[in-house]
Amino acid sequence: MLKLLQVSKNTAIKQLLYGHLVSAISITTDTGNILSIVNHKIPLYKSRDANRILYISGVALQLSKSQNRKGIEIACAIASHLSANCGDEFIIEIVPPGYIHFVLTDPILAAWLQRLVEERGGVGERERGETLIKNSSHLFAVQYAHARCCSLIRLAEQEKLIQLNKPFGRVISPNPIPWLNSDRKLRLEHSASRRLISELVQVVDDLKCPDEAGSVNWEKAAINLSQAFETFWCNCRIWGEVKITSPELSQARLGLVIATGSVLKFLLEEKLGIFALLEL
Repeated sequence: MLKLLQVSKNTAIKQLLYGHLVSAISITTDTGNILSIVNHKIPLYKSRDANRILYISGVALQLSKSQNRKGIEIACAIASHLSANCGDEFIIEIVPPGYIHFVLTDPILAAWLQRLVEERGGVGERERGETLIKNSSHLFAVQYAHARCCSLIRLAEQEKLIQLNKPFGRVISPNPIPWLNSDRKLRLEHSASRRLISELVQVVDDLKCPDEAGSVNWEKAAINLSQAFETFWCNCRIWGEVKITSPELSQARLGLVIATGSVLKFLLEEKLGIFALLEL
C-alpha cells in the first residue's frame, strides 16, 4: 500500500524517478552544484526497449567535471544511495563510463497501472478555450481503438469479469486488479502486453513532464498507442479458454484495456480536440 501511495503522488514514472535522483544527488555530491544541475534538468530518458521499463541517466558524467571526480565513481555513489532507499522500486545498474540504468520492478509497475485505472482520465488537464472536432478521418484508427476499449469494458461487465460503480466509471471489483501472480511477477508477460505498457508509460511521462514534452507530436503518440493496443488485442485474448483457466489473467488484461482507453480518451479530447466516441 505504501508504494501505491508513493506512485499516486507521481502519476508519471519519470516524475517518481526524477525525484529520487534529485534527492540522491543532493546527498552524494557537493550541494553547491546541485541547483545548477536541477535548473538545467537532470538527463533522464526512457529506453526504446519495449520488453521492460528502462530509464537511463548520464547525470554522473554531467557532474564529473564540477565535482572533480570520475563519472563512474559518482554513478556508484548515487546508485548505492538509491539502492538503499528505493531498491524495491528499480533495479539499478552502472554502465561504464558512468551511465545509470533503472529498470522498473513489477510491483511498482502494477501499482502504477492500478493508479492509472483508478484515475480514469485524470492524467492531465484540458487547456482553456480548446474545442472539440466531431470527427477526423486522419485519426479514425485512434477513435476506433478507443471505441474498442469501451466495447470490451461493456462486455466484461456483462460477463461479471469486472464491476463498475456506473457505466464507464471506477472499477469496484476486482480491487485491486490482479496484476501480479503469487510470485509478485506481472501477469502481463506477453510481448504485446509489454509493448502496450511501454507506450502507456511514455505517453503519461510526456503528459506529466511538460518541460520535456514541449515538442511532443500528440498525433503520432496517439497513433502509436492505438497501434500497440491493436497488436495487444490480436495476441492477448480475454475470453474463451483464458477466462476459464486463468480469470486473473483476463482481469489483468482488462485492466490494461481500461488504462489504455483512459489515456486514448485524454489524448483525443484534450490534446487533439476530437471526440472520443464510445462506439462506432
